[in-house]
Amino acid sequence: MKIYSSILPAEELQTEVKMEFPHVNFEFQKGIKEDLFLNAEVFITYGEDLTEELVLKADKLKWIMVMSAGLEKMPFDACKQMGILVTNARGIHKIPIAEFTIGMMLQHVKHMKTLWENESNQVWERKLPMGELFSKTLLILGIGAIGGEVARLAKAFQMKTIGVNRSGEKAEWADEIYMMKDIKKALPEADFIVSVLPSTNETKHLLDESHFDLMKDSAVFINIGRGDLVEEEVILAALRDRKIAHAYLDVFYTEPLAEEHPFWSMDNVTVTPHISSLTKNYMPRSFEIFKHNLHTYIKKRADYINVIDMDRGY
Repeated sequence: MKIYSSILPAEELQTEVKMEFPHVNFEFQKGIKEDLFLNAEVFITYGEDLTEELVLKADKLKWIMVMSAGLEKMPFDACKQMGILVTNARGIHKIPIAEFTIGMMLQHVKHMKTLWENESNQVWERKLPMGELFSKTLLILGIGAIGGEVARLAKAFQMKTIGVNRSGEKAEWADEIYMMKDIKKALPEADFIVSVLPSTNETKHLLDESHFDLMKDSAVFINIGRGDLVEEEVILAALRDRKIAHAYLDVFYTEPLAEEHPFWSMDNVTVTPHISSLTKNYMPRSFEIFKHNLHTYIKKRADYINVIDMDRGY
């Protein structure tokens, strides 16, 4: 069996996976090489280097393992046509992203940016309006694996948690659940609105001007899902008109964010470079899922982790 990876993990990870599967021929090369791809039975990727044309030529390919949660650049129509199994690394992000989100909320209520500026300028100011997360209401758009972990950590601060999902099914750490179509009912109550939604046909431009009109003027919007959840002009207008207090944005329509973009200079925006999921544990956690699925593939079992519904795109 030939497995080709366009991701180049650390040497120790490569050695580990080769030792666990000694009868498998692994080829690790950073960036896609067409000859290696066309001869592979299994392909490991971040999901951004494939084209429909390339997949349609890959008559030996049986399975694609995407080492990320985002799948918006995957050529699913071609994968379906060729009968290729697609799995991803959904779930590995929940710990770093949840910690990042709680960190942003704490930074906001404790005025950490101002404190750092005051320290740099040797300013002793004790009249900052320090707040607490205690008893605040957190609204999570997309309360799956990541959103559920955000809610779990929020409970340590005794926050009220409201989740939004497609089905309206209960989530373990949510006090209330709304369906996607009922988002507007939950918005007026929220102190923090956190989106961990993926990019799909259902979520693109899901939030518009009317949603920001419903938010408290003290509300904080945190987007760690995908940048196309809301058109940038909509969120720019909401921030300029002070409809909300602050936006913490880790994802954007176009990345990297252009140097001349107004987000950089706005006092009520914090820009981070799509970094909320990145820690040294990212790749080891991804390979744990891959190794489980490779055992499943070899033994022809059915217990794959994270099989993608290519009609839904996740």
